[in-house]
Amino acid sequence: MSHSNWTDFMMPSRLVADNSTLTDRYGKFLASPFERGFGTTIGNSIRRALLSSIEGAAITAVKIQGVEHEFSSIKGVVEDATDVILNLKQVPFKLNGAGPKTLSISKSGAGEVTSADIETDGDVEVLDKDVHIATIGTGGSLNVEMRLKQGRGYVGAEVNNDDDLSVGYIPVDSVHTPIKKVNYAVDKTRQGSNTEYDRLTLEVWTDGSVTPEYAIGLGAKLVKDHMAIFINFEEEEEEYKYEDIARPPLMRNDLLDKSVDELELSVRAYNCLKNADIRSIRDLIRRSEKDMLNTKNFGKKSLTEIKDMLHGMGLDFGMEFDEQGNPIPGSGGRDLD
Repeated sequence: MSHSNWTDFMMPSRLVADNSTLTDRYGKFLASPFERGFGTTIGNSIRRALLSSIEGAAITAVKIQGVEHEFSSIKGVVEDATDVILNLKQVPFKLNGAGPKTLSISKSGAGEVTSADIETDGDVEVLDKDVHIATIGTGGSLNVEMRLKQGRGYVGAEVNNDDDLSVGYIPVDSVHTPIKKVNYAVDKTRQGSNTEYDRLTLEVWTDGSVTPEYAIGLGAKLVKDHMAIFINFEEEEEEYKYEDIARPPLMRNDLLDKSVDELELSVRAYNCLKNADIRSIRDLIRRSEKDMLNTKNFGKKSLTEIKDMLHGMGLDFGMEFDEQGNPIPGSGGRDLD
C-alpha cells in the first residue's frame, strides 16, 4: 500500500535536550515540528505512559523486631511502627536484577536512623541517604528487615502478602513508579512561512533510578508497541524517510540568512543580538551558549528565549556546517535518538 496519505505530513526531526538544566533526575526536551494537534496527541500519550507504566523498585513488606503489627509501638524508639514504615516507603531505590531482595537496618544507641543505615548488597542502591527513618532513645535499638521488589504502578498490601513471606513480615502497599512528575506543553512554531505547526516541550522528573532521557524512550516505545496492531497493511520496500520533508526547509539559505529583525524576540534579546553584531540566524547558530553569555547585558533569560526559538526550527547554538554551508543535524545540541 502506498504511503501517499502522509507524505505531506510534517514530522519532527529530532528530540533535543536542554543541556543547561539536564540532570539524572530532571530533563526538559523539545521536539518539532508536528502537524497541528499532533503535539498534544504525542505529548499526552507519552505523559500517561510515563506516569503509569515505567517499572521501579519499592519496599513491599517490613519486619520490625518486637513488633507484631503496624500499629505497635517500638520499645526505645520515638516513632511507632506505622511512622517507621511510612518513612521507609519514602526511600528511593535502584534494583539491578529481578529481585526480590532483603535489606536490613540494625542500629543501637541514641540517635537518628536514616536511609544511609540501610544495609544492601551490590544489586541494590539507596538513591537518597538522607531520608529520616526513626529516632532511637537512650538504651534503645532498631532492627528491621525489608523486602524490595521490582514492579509497576501501585500495588496493594493484599497483593504483596505473598505466600513466601516469613513470619513477622508486615505486607505494605507499594508505589513502584520512578517517575515523580511529567509536564508537557504545546506551542506554535514556524517552518518557512507556515506558523501553524506544533512544538512539544516535555519535562520529566524521576527519583534517580532511571534518567529522564531513558524514561522518555521507554514511554515512547510502549506507546509505539501498542499502536503496532492497528497497522493492517504492508509498507512499500522503499523506506519512507520523513527527514526528506522535515529537514530541507530548515537548511535553506533563505532561512539561515534570515535577519534577526524578522524574529519574534523580546526587545532585550533583540538588542543583545544587535550589540553582538549578530545579523542572521546563520550568525546566531555559529555562536556557543558560552559566547552568548559573555555578551554584554545578555543573561540566562534571553539565552533560554532564543534557544527555545532555535529548537523550534531544529537548530541550536554552536552548530557545525558541512561543505555546502548547511548546519549538521545533531551538532551543537544533544540528539536523543
